[in-house]
This record gives sequence, C-alpha cells and structure tokens, in this order.
Amino acid sequence: MNNRGYDPMALTTSINTLAVAMASRLNDEDLGFTAAVLVQLGDTMATIAAQRARLPQPRSGT
Repeated sequence: MNNRGYDPMALTTSINTLAVAMASRLNDEDLGFTAAVLVQLGDTMATIAAQRARLPQPRSGT
C-alpha cells in the first residue's frame, strides 16, 4: 500500500466513523464479540509485520 500524500487525520476519522456506524447496529453482546475479533485480527497482523521486519530481505537477482 502506498500512502504518500495521505492525510493521517482522514484515516482516523474514517475509522472512528466506521466504528460508530457498526456500534449503532450491533447489540452489546455482538459489539463486544466483534471488537474482540478485530483486536485479535489487528494483533495478529502486527505480529506478522514485526516478524517480516526481522527476517533477512531477499537479494535482488537471486
């Protein structure tokens, strides 16, 4: 993903808007479950990204 020239405030506003829209349509139980699933998804993706950053980068042309 390329984010050159992207406004970081627009990203946080979009995420907040999505969260409010989702929360308004879910009951408390489903909201808690959805939040837990999305936290796990984010944590897993962060772990994958951290692991990738530690791996040696492949050499060009090999």
